[in-house]
Amino acid sequence: MSGPLPFDPVERASDSWAKHYPDAGEQVYAAMRAVTSIMRAQQILIAGLDAALRPFGLTFARYEALVLLTFSSTGALPLSKIGERLQVHATSVTNLIDRLEASGMVRREPNPRDGRGTLAVLTDEGRRIADAATRELHKNRFGLEGLSAEDLDGLFASLRRLRVEAGDFEV
Repeated sequence: MSGPLPFDPVERASDSWAKHYPDAGEQVYAAMRAVTSIMRAQQILIAGLDAALRPFGLTFARYEALVLLTFSSTGALPLSKIGERLQVHATSVTNLIDRLEASGMVRREPNPRDGRGTLAVLTDEGRRIADAATRELHKNRFGLEGLSAEDLDGLFASLRRLRVEAGDFEV
């Protein structure tokens, strides 16, 4: 992209939506603005987070897996548990762990509790990189430095309601 647009494309789309679907109503226009804004915000955040993590040899997805391992009591988790916690398909977990293993941040070991399973085990290098990358993300509050604590709490509460309604987790 060459720079900021001279107008808000989400508002422009909303105006077009209202012209093309005049009977949809304000709730639908508001929903369209919200979902389009969420999708664009996700693109902006991932691009910013990936840029901040690039010097560490990480993408945000790999960072999430690495941090999940740092939070585990043993520094190791079954691949299936990583997929469950990150809410991603097993193929995605395999790809993440492949990349982390190739960079020396994680190693695979047989799971002693499940003869068919595999553990991802955090290496000392992985722990060091996760800590350094986390300090970097703290500097700009994960790309959300422009929002107040009150804004962030409200955003979290609204999106949590959406996730609850979708059955994302049990309440």
